[in-house]
Amino acid sequence: MALEIRPICAEDKPEWAKLWTGYLAFYQTELPEEVFDSTFSRLLSDNPHDFNGLIAVLNGKPVGLTHYLFHRHGWKIENTCYLQDLWAEPDVRGHGIGRALIEAVYAEADKAGAPSVYWLTQEDNLPARQLYDRVGKLTPFIKYQRP
Repeated sequence: MALEIRPICAEDKPEWAKLWTGYLAFYQTELPEEVFDSTFSRLLSDNPHDFNGLIAVLNGKPVGLTHYLFHRHGWKIENTCYLQDLWAEPDVRGHGIGRALIEAVYAEADKAGAPSVYWLTQEDNLPARQLYDRVGKLTPFIKYQRP
């Protein structure tokens, strides 16, 4: 099993779109094409306030992705890293793809001097939470958002 985690590049757009569509479907969400275009453009941007993206390639086939960004934090001098999206194709789960993507984000955060990485998931996403309990620490915070 040859697994490569690398930054998303322009040539990845068709495969990235398939992966991200699977991720969005998991969360019962659909987005218009202009959001796909905007998000992908931001993933390729050099703007430090835009998203970054990594893709997992297993035996030459893209099978997972993650999107993350760095932002300021009122309680810290250093930036913090928000891991917004994480997805591995269902047929490759249990083979370390999600863990490898998270660890790659940890490495990018370390390179950027951001000691904190955080993410959210749905409470009932039990398979993902089994991984998250091994690579992260559950916090007591509850998310609220504007209605």
